[in-house]
Amino acid sequence: MKATEIRQNTKDVLTKSIKDMREKLRSLRFDLAAGKVKNVREIRQIRKDIARTLTILKEKV
Repeated sequence: MKATEIRQNTKDVLTKSIKDMREKLRSLRFDLAAGKVKNVREIRQIRKDIARTLTILKEKV
């Protein structure tokens, strides 16, 4: 997700997307431990998206 796409959203949408991304990251970590994850880079990408979204959310406050 690009920063310009994130900036177009409202605070409520951003907080909901952070919650969803954290839940997906949690499930990916469990799947990684179980050996079910094929794309390990997806974990890194989700972490970066969460950080990017949190940064933009703080800018809006």
